[in-house]
Amino acid sequence: MNISVEDATAQKSIFPLAKPDGYLAGFLLSFLATAGLFYVNIMAAIVDGLVSGLGLTDSEAGNIGSANIYGAALGALVVIFLVKRIPWRLAALIALVTLILIDLISTVITAPEVLIVIRLIHGIVGGMLVGVSYAVIARTGKADRTFGILLFVQFGLGGLGVMTLPKLVPIYGAQSLFFALALFSFVTLLMLPFLDHYPAKKADKQVTTTQVEWSPLVLTLLAIFLFQAANMALLAYIIRLGMDYGLSRSYVSTALGLATWVALAGPGLVMFMGVRFGRFWPLALVMILTLMGTVAFHFSGEPWVYLVANCGTGITWGMVMAYLLGMAAQFDAAGRTAAAAGFISKLGLASGPMIAGQLLANGAGFPALINFAFVALLLSMVVMLFPAFRLDRNRKTGQH
Repeated sequence: MNISVEDATAQKSIFPLAKPDGYLAGFLLSFLATAGLFYVNIMAAIVDGLVSGLGLTDSEAGNIGSANIYGAALGALVVIFLVKRIPWRLAALIALVTLILIDLISTVITAPEVLIVIRLIHGIVGGMLVGVSYAVIARTGKADRTFGILLFVQFGLGGLGVMTLPKLVPIYGAQSLFFALALFSFVTLLMLPFLDHYPAKKADKQVTTTQVEWSPLVLTLLAIFLFQAANMALLAYIIRLGMDYGLSRSYVSTALGLATWVALAGPGLVMFMGVRFGRFWPLALVMILTLMGTVAFHFSGEPWVYLVANCGTGITWGMVMAYLLGMAAQFDAAGRTAAAAGFISKLGLASGPMIAGQLLANGAGFPALINFAFVALLLSMVVMLFPAFRLDRNRKTGQH
């Protein structure tokens, strides 16, 4: 994805700029990319806070969370057509200020219908910011490393958020959730001047003609949607689930925070293993563990089972998504499906809380929610193994 030249003369900044390809720049860019979607990392705390702090129903809270992520999907789609025409730094500045204002406005709104609209707009702006941030990261010389830093920032701060925010809601109300989001965007805004210019490189005139392998690609995208929807359906209500099984709010939030940090091992394992063992068998084994961890949530009344289930499914979530996103890119040598995979992923993340909210609103209960997640994950496993097997076969025969 190309970015228009923000400053053709590369004017000297009055602020000391981080080395473009250094670790500090990667850290700053990770905050920029996280600011637009940080609410996803603390979705469980937000849903619980809306229910316990504002007195909304599980369904209403889930719909608000879904609206936020659906907006992000729309924003990510829109920015694809704008990012070449707008200066990235100005776009990031406007987006961050807008996010802060929307979060502050959200603190005084209690009507769920209005919150849905407000958070939808927030999601659109946040999704555009994420798209712009990813485009800037792509212009660094160490994009892979920067995305790795991004993952650790998201998981690390997400773990801190779900450990602390649920404990603040009973004291300061649901408004504390939106204040936390506004504070994160404000801190990111302070980091923006220290980023380098990252001007656009000269466009490559060479035209690449490649044939997209549609059948395995569609299966991979379907697997991504099902996997993300199933996981987010549980994650959005995971605090409510633990408390429904008799666990204390303090224990639940601490367990989730620890599980989020432990989940860093998932993408770390993929970075270490790569595809040396192929994709079929790692995915098959990891998905079996995912299904076992999902079933274990039926026994959440035991504190250690709840903790282990969250840790296990957190690790496998990172591993599976790393493989699936890599697979989506493999079926199009020109890289045209990367944005599509991200878009489908956000649709799955947004659909999960909405479906879960409807199940709970109809009186199905948390056991039914766990069963829904299990079935969706099982379908995702079946679907993803076909394209994984094809990629492994092509890799052995030397085909591309």
